[in-house]
Amino acid sequence: MKTYQGSCHCGEIQFEIDSELKSALKCDCSLCRKKNALMVGVHESQFRLISGADSLATYQWNMKIAKHHFCKICGIYTFHRRRSKPDEYGVNFFCLDNADIEPDQLQTERVHGSKLSVAD
Repeated sequence: MKTYQGSCHCGEIQFEIDSELKSALKCDCSLCRKKNALMVGVHESQFRLISGADSLATYQWNMKIAKHHFCKICGIYTFHRRRSKPDEYGVNFFCLDNADIEPDQLQTERVHGSKLSVAD
């Protein structure tokens, strides 16, 4: 397990995750398609928000369970609290500043979020 540092574009939001960086998720729901993020799943115990809590904006939709966080200043989506696994975060791989792997080297799982109903 390695510690990776991440941030938004302007650097206001900074966080760390502990991860092996072996796999990622690519969701096809209407929101994830538009933000086009590749998400690394980490348990909440493996995520630390270092700075920028006051600069985080949160977007919720549909059932309002998942919390999608982005920087109020630069607008970059950084991470979200997952709907399907509320004790996990989905972290935007492209926000990891010291990732030592290319995105195409990750085992990517397709998540069919577009198939989830409002009641799921």
